[in-house]
Order: sequence, then C-alpha cells, then structure tokens
Amino acid sequence: MAKKVVATAAAIAAIERLTTTHGELMFFQSGGCCDGSSPMCFRAGELLLEPNELLLGEVGGASFFVDADQHERWNRPELLLDVAVGPAPGFSLEVPGGLHFVTRA
Repeated sequence: MAKKVVATAAAIAAIERLTTTHGELMFFQSGGCCDGSSPMCFRAGELLLEPNELLLGEVGGASFFVDADQHERWNRPELLLDVAVGPAPGFSLEVPGGLHFVTRA
C-alpha cells in the first residue's frame, strides 16, 4: 500500500530541529480557507482535532492529519511535505532560519 504522506530530507531535518525545541509535533493540512492550503505544524495536542480528521501517517515522527472530506475532494493524493523560504502561515510553527512547511501533491 502506498504511503499517503512522505517528506523530503529537508522537511525531516526541519522537523527534527523543531522537535528538539518544542517536543513532539503534529501537522494538519489546511484545506484552503483562512490559512490557504498550507500544512500547519503544531506541538502535539495543541490543535484540537474533529472526528472527521484523517490521520494520513507520520513524517519524522510527527502525526499528519487532514480533513477526510477535503482529502476525498482532492482525490486522495499522496502528499509530499517540504520546506520553503518565508514566514509560516497562520499559527504554524516556523522553522528556524526563516523557513516554513509546504505540501505538494
């Protein structure tokens, strides 16, 4: 069975750096409303999950969730977690060095 979420080496390194500072992490893939369609990184348990949230898997030891209906509308893509230059959107933790997480399908 194919993985539903994978990460680049750069994203794994960023997760490791943030875990050292903040402890266990979690991701939530935003669906495109207020926060665009960016992955949001939080301390584990900091974001209260709804019953419809789907656990896609783990990346770098961090759980990765998405709204199940949104994932279905997107035709259940495999997501690739990566990093890009610039500030983090919304309430997401920012990676030291001015980076933020992005996903690609």
